[in-house]
Amino acid sequence: QVQLVESGGGLVQPGGSLRLSCAVSGMRSEFNAMAWYRQPPGKQREFVARISALDTIEYLDSVKGRFTISRDGDKNMVYLQMNSLESEDTAVYFCNAPSYHTWGQGTQVTVAS
Repeated sequence: QVQLVESGGGLVQPGGSLRLSCAVSGMRSEFNAMAWYRQPPGKQREFVARISALDTIEYLDSVKGRFTISRDGDKNMVYLQMNSLESEDTAVYFCNAPSYHTWGQGTQVTVAS
């Protein structure tokens, strides 16, 4: 059974940084596509970043140059480094394993002064 557990969310001021972590179990993250999504308050869930099994990376246009998705195969972890955070980045962030149709429980990120 594949499980994803996010952590690292919190309250940060505009311009600040956070690193989200996704602990993966039940499958090897380095051999599968992994993704991050987010759901802003009152809005639908949206794609943020994706890393393919071959390490091809894609980003939502509004986070390009600010967010970085990465993974550590030894630890079976996926990360989302978020820099220069803006109030529009406030959302619940979810880790996703597309091939397994699996989501984590989400971690709240709030960007406010």
